[in-house]
Amino acid sequence: MASVFFSYSHKDEELRNQLEAHLALLKNQGLIDGWHDRRIIAGDEVDDAIFSKLETADIILLLISSDFISSPYCFSREMKRAMERHEAGEARVIPVILRHCEWHSAPFGKLMAAPKDGKPIASWPDRDEALADVAKQVRRAVEATPAPRAPQQAPRSSRASWSAPPSASTDSPRPSPGLPRSSNLRLKQEFSEQDQDDHLRSTFEFVAKFFEGSVGAIGERNPEVKGHFERIDSRRFAAVLYRNGQKLAECSVHLEGISRWNNGIAFSHNASASQGSFNELLRVEADEQSLFMTALGMNFNGNGGKKLSQEGAAEYFWAMFIGPAQR
Repeated sequence: MASVFFSYSHKDEELRNQLEAHLALLKNQGLIDGWHDRRIIAGDEVDDAIFSKLETADIILLLISSDFISSPYCFSREMKRAMERHEAGEARVIPVILRHCEWHSAPFGKLMAAPKDGKPIASWPDRDEALADVAKQVRRAVEATPAPRAPQQAPRSSRASWSAPPSASTDSPRPSPGLPRSSNLRLKQEFSEQDQDDHLRSTFEFVAKFFEGSVGAIGERNPEVKGHFERIDSRRFAAVLYRNGQKLAECSVHLEGISRWNNGIAFSHNASASQGSFNELLRVEADEQSLFMTALGMNFNGNGGKKLSQEGAAEYFWAMFIGPAQR
């Protein structure tokens, strides 16, 4: 059984929980045993608990985001020691890219990252697809890892080379009270109607900014194409593409709320579409851990029912918008 160490920022705990769920099959098959700082027992010395596990881990997952990179504890201590063990052939380090950030010039930037092509998990239209890809790559790494040696206690003398952990107000590990316990403490999250409405509005705002930026960028890439983006009001925007003065594509996107069933973000191929008229609708749904968007599937492209992140929702509507111009 390979020991797996999670090095992550506490601000990314939700994504770490989701990744753990996707690694559950490997754990159930007796292939891995995962550890992270939420398993520290009250009264343990935090540094000793973390670095004793880091020193004996076979696989070290660096969960990369801007918060990980900006955390002195994650970046300067855990990552530094992880890379030393990787370069010495004592462990395998796998960078797992959670969110967009500049990471290629970091010490781990030379390593093959997960998911596929180092595309951040948060940017995949279907987040489960990204997490499943990470799980597959961890499985391959486990299969390529030699049988683990008997665990050794981390050298006490090395502790002096590490400074005291930052205060709890930064990203320092926080011991939780209790007896020895499992790391599988995920509970079903409950999301209120306000949570869902807030997610709907924030997703709409993200889609609007995504379209505004993309419409401007397409003209820079294609000089003969002119794009027009119009934010009509707080609940609606429209976009049009022209080539040599001829309309290539148009759309309107708005918050739809005629009925509970139709409450969501609506897309129409008509830039002047009225309320209640649309070609596709994205609605807010929830699983046990997070909120996401799903399409009704009116576009008949096989994406109906998929869990879409905010970027995934924006890419989904953008593909519908630009499709006529690409044919």
